[in-house]
Amino acid sequence: MAGMHPEFQLIHACWEDNRRELGAVRRAVFVEEQRVPESLEWDGMDADCYHVLVTAAEQQPVATGRMKPDGHIGRMAVLPAYRGQGIGSAVLMALLKVARQQQYAEVFLHAQVSAIAFYERHGFVVYGAEFMEAGIPHKSMRRQIRS
Repeated sequence: MAGMHPEFQLIHACWEDNRRELGAVRRAVFVEEQRVPESLEWDGMDADCYHVLVTAAEQQPVATGRMKPDGHIGRMAVLPAYRGQGIGSAVLMALLKVARQQQYAEVFLHAQVSAIAFYERHGFVVYGAEFMEAGIPHKSMRRQIRS
């Protein structure tokens, strides 16, 4: 994966097999760090989603992201100690590649306002008004996959 240190491994994961690892990253970032209620984090959609998992040395899970069947990208999370190393970009690029392979016209996401610049660097465009999700300000963003 371009730009990602070789000690990291990106895995195309599935909820059934990788629930523990995917859940550990999301619990650490969303539930513990950002105080998202457990009832909002575990929305019952995971079994139907496409998941990406990044592991470090000794298979330690450090990042994740998912895409729902409708092209909604979400649950993008990188553990604090691993941020700023291109891992989030690698996760997003892997999900965009899947969207291309599945021939989606576009993908969309709800970006935390603090992460808008990150998504803009990957071709996402803001649309609509700011809104609150789990007590955190967000904006909707979308990206064309094919013309």
